[in-house]
Amino acid sequence: MAVEASAGPAKGKLVIRNIGMMLSGDLDRPLLDADALVAIDGKITAVGRLNELDTDHATTVIDAKGTALAPGLIDSHVHPVFGDWTPRQSQLGWIDSFLHGGVTTMVSAGEVHLPGRPKDIVGLKALAITAQRSFDAFRPGGVKVLAGAPVIEKGMEEHDFAELAAAGVRLLGEVGLGSVKAGDEARTMVAWARKHGIQSTIHTGGPSIPGSGLIDKDVVLEADADIIGHVNGGHTSLPEAHVCELCERSSRALEIVHNGNERTAIACVKAARDLKQLHRVILGTDSPAGSGVQPLGILRMLALLSGLGGLPAELAVCCATGNTARLRNLPGGLIEPGRSADFVFLDRPQHGAGKTVLEALELGDIPGVGMVVIDGIVRAGRSRNTPPAERVPELVG
Repeated sequence: MAVEASAGPAKGKLVIRNIGMMLSGDLDRPLLDADALVAIDGKITAVGRLNELDTDHATTVIDAKGTALAPGLIDSHVHPVFGDWTPRQSQLGWIDSFLHGGVTTMVSAGEVHLPGRPKDIVGLKALAITAQRSFDAFRPGGVKVLAGAPVIEKGMEEHDFAELAAAGVRLLGEVGLGSVKAGDEARTMVAWARKHGIQSTIHTGGPSIPGSGLIDKDVVLEADADIIGHVNGGHTSLPEAHVCELCERSSRALEIVHNGNERTAIACVKAARDLKQLHRVILGTDSPAGSGVQPLGILRMLALLSGLGGLPAELAVCCATGNTARLRNLPGGLIEPGRSADFVFLDRPQHGAGKTVLEALELGDIPGVGMVVIDGIVRAGRSRNTPPAERVPELVG
């Protein structure tokens, strides 16, 4: 099981040099003309050419060895419980394993797999506050887990959402996993949550766990949650035409997940691109789930959308980083001054067909992860899960 990691950023100056390709996470400028980066106390302070940056007095120096640098990947949809354990698959160390898939931040869509999960209002609020506090103080492997996402139930009033917000809860679990399934009832509670600064996600598609049910396009549109959760189903998708209708008629985030319908995922990203609304697309895994734990789920989504969906790989990376950061108001996800120093170093897999990491993704291959940095701290070297990277960064000082 992963050891506890400090919740604070690195102290001191980090310099990364010899970067072969810099992926910004920004759809408007996905590739940066830069080969070096400086971060101080866990925040990016400068990006550019090595000879133009102040690299003196560095406390940590990483030689990227020509590999690609990208923002740390964000999994927008997970179901944690406590610590680095999931009862859904009776597995320890699953979050640390995601770290080796390049994931530096996870967002909870509800702690729904807790055995005996309380469904009374007092109990569900207590669980949400406990989960939020727990993961705020504990980072498995260094991964930031934004948890404490209560599943709303009938009988909740506005004061319940105000109390949750005052306690630090900033998320709602998937609307539809509890007793609230009607669009009008959900819309009222979603509005209360939004008023108090709590972001909401709605379940989309067929039932996934006992107690859940079908949430169709009409309920999704009426509820108007901030995130259309697993728009491609988790696991069972709505009809492709209905998903495309959600793209057209809603302005909310379109969350595509690994544990969903791959055909619908491709249709969704194509529809969003045609509508010139690719900024709404974010990626998650919806794990742990009945299909297991997927440490490489986000990387596999990049390969799916690039290799079969025709989305340029650098834009697919934006869907897993900057899009999510902006829509969820996260401090990382983009390589620009002021953002958290959360990075993944990527390279083409050894003996892969692609000549670069982007070509590899567009040919459907998973890239190799050579190093992961969170808040300026090196948290993992060469991944134990991805194919071996052709080149690997070196910590030189």
